[in-house]
Amino acid sequence: MAAAFDEYYEGSRIFTWVSDLSGLPLDQVNFVISQVLALACAPVFRNTLHPSTTSPATRHAFGLVLGLAFGYFCFGMQAVHLGGLPALCYVVMRTQDPHIMQRMVLAVALVYLSCIHLHRQMYNYGSYTLDITGPLMVITQKVTSLAFSLHDGLTRREDELTSSQKYHIVRKMPSALEFFSYMFHFQALMCGPVLFYRDYVDFIHGHRLLKNAPPSSGHVDNNSNSRKVILEPSPYLVVFKKVVCSILCAVLFLSLIPSFPIQRVKEPEFLEEFSLPSKMMYLVVATTVGRFKYYHAWLLADAICNASGLGFNGYDAKGRARWDLISNVDILRFEFGLSLRDSIEQWNKGTTRWLRMVVYERTPHFQTVLTYALSALWHGFYPGYYLTFMSGALFTFASRSVRRSIRHYFVHSGPLKAMYDIVTMITTRIVMGYITFSFLLLEFWPSIQVYLQLYMFLHVLGVLALLVLPVLLPPARPASQAEKSSAVSSNGVVSAQH
Repeated sequence: MAAAFDEYYEGSRIFTWVSDLSGLPLDQVNFVISQVLALACAPVFRNTLHPSTTSPATRHAFGLVLGLAFGYFCFGMQAVHLGGLPALCYVVMRTQDPHIMQRMVLAVALVYLSCIHLHRQMYNYGSYTLDITGPLMVITQKVTSLAFSLHDGLTRREDELTSSQKYHIVRKMPSALEFFSYMFHFQALMCGPVLFYRDYVDFIHGHRLLKNAPPSSGHVDNNSNSRKVILEPSPYLVVFKKVVCSILCAVLFLSLIPSFPIQRVKEPEFLEEFSLPSKMMYLVVATTVGRFKYYHAWLLADAICNASGLGFNGYDAKGRARWDLISNVDILRFEFGLSLRDSIEQWNKGTTRWLRMVVYERTPHFQTVLTYALSALWHGFYPGYYLTFMSGALFTFASRSVRRSIRHYFVHSGPLKAMYDIVTMITTRIVMGYITFSFLLLEFWPSIQVYLQLYMFLHVLGVLALLVLPVLLPPARPASQAEKSSAVSSNGVVSAQH
């Protein structure tokens, strides 16, 4: 049962005329307008409301009010859910035993989010309308990561924590203003990136700059009571580059998507007349084109964060400022990754860190499977998601097996290592198209039909890599625990909005 767009979308209608002139759906017009306004407001946060001249409460309130305004502009009365989910979780945090509170928060947030996902599927099935589920997915990440950080700070000893848990630890319950400002701050409300509470508080109080002062730029000013003067790096060149890349990705997506729609894989012509290599080539190209809309949204959101001063991550070895603390994607490293693991680590990186924090580091068994399971549940209930994540788990294990059995034969020679890297890069691109097309298609039987037309050849090869390859080519040595830990940084391959 599908409702018409006009019946389902509750955002502002003020810019309907822009939608009519541009031909873009109103939800996308409102999204772009809200992000452009956020980009215009971001320098106010960094300059006028600088932490050296403005109280933390004022900075909290400014981000909160703008976030709520943008949320209502884009989603209308649906925006009530932006407050409903975190409010319920905040009550749980304040009233329940810290030893179990984090699990209860995770359960409440996922149940609430799942209800919204199911509502969308019932009344707007298969739609790509930008609705409240996208921001709610980010809020779910924030509220659950905060709950686990609080649990660590209130109930666990320092020697029981991993290095990541020590970094994110929170030892004091946030006030209502701090909590809801963190949930709704305008820079990342619409599509992320997810920001962990400690990084947000450091940003509000201006601690990030003090922690990462460049050794060559700080000096003692003898005329100012011997205080250290720190030169604050400007983000505007980075912001400009990210905005330009975001616009370029939007143009490429709008230009190419009519020629490579994912729905074409359901057509008889594709299924019956395309050869197997042609089918695979189309899947690779169509899924690559589909990723450009995520690149556009994430790069623009990243630019908004940086323009407000959020995202500064210290300096590199050459003394250049880094603005990648919360960047969601590294396009080149994703598209040219030498393995499935390398590529996944560069896609929706905030979600990768979130899944590692709440699942992978806290479960003694079946970490990879449980990580993919939570990622699938977080995304919703379209069957295509689950086909992608189940396949992703299989190929994660298979790629480890191939690496352990084969890689050591190639690493001792420069030309052989280069050849190995090229082959694995091309293989990764093929596997990525093979497992992610169902995420874009959403549907179960059409996806299965495509797999059957492809003879499920990569699934077969993946199973052989797991079961047969280690027998034919035994690994040179057992993988170290460090290698195991780094092998699964998966966020489930794909991201929030669909």
